[in-house]
Amino acid sequence: MANDELKTPETIEDIEPKMKVAGKVLKTSLAGAIVDVGVEVPGVIHISKIKKGSVTRVADVLQVGQEIEVWIQRIDAENKKIELTMLEPVGLDWRELTPDMECVGKVTRIEKYGVFVDIDAERPGLVHISEMAHGYVRTPTDIVQKGDEVQVKVIKVNHRKKQIKLSMKALEESPQETFVIEEDEDEIREETPTAFEAAIRKAMDASDGDNQLADLLSELEN
Repeated sequence: MANDELKTPETIEDIEPKMKVAGKVLKTSLAGAIVDVGVEVPGVIHISKIKKGSVTRVADVLQVGQEIEVWIQRIDAENKKIELTMLEPVGLDWRELTPDMECVGKVTRIEKYGVFVDIDAERPGLVHISEMAHGYVRTPTDIVQKGDEVQVKVIKVNHRKKQIKLSMKALEESPQETFVIEEDEDEIREETPTAFEAAIRKAMDASDGDNQLADLLSELEN
């Protein structure tokens, strides 16, 4: 989540995105409000950032002189512009999400094809069942339950579709393969020759190999 500690910046250079500051409403309009946050430049809150759900009239929610708590949404120090929000920012926005990022999240929903994990981004990410563990997973509930805290790695971010793909098994050590050494039958036969093969070898090694070979073959046939 965003930092919930109230800060008191003195200049625009002290302000950072997601910083929580105290403010006083200076002016309201149809589009939003102008707020003094204690620096040389006032900030602006758009009507869509005042509260969750729709706001028909800004004056129904904010009045001039009202003291409020806001978060810095965007800062442009060079052009002296500060955008504010009364909606607590998420811990990770789309610009901060990158592949291979490791996060800790909570399982919020379980489906047959995987689980959704809240990693404090704008929306939960999906851990497909094939990314839950090495090897076969029959059902996601064999691995996790709703509400479990899990470690995940971001494997893909689709900014256009607002989709986050996560993996649990990417953070686990891959199981070592077990190799079974099988003796080669040809090698065994090579090491333990038959009586026929032994006779031939003995004959071939003899000085008068042709005659002995004939004699041995005759013996074996009898």
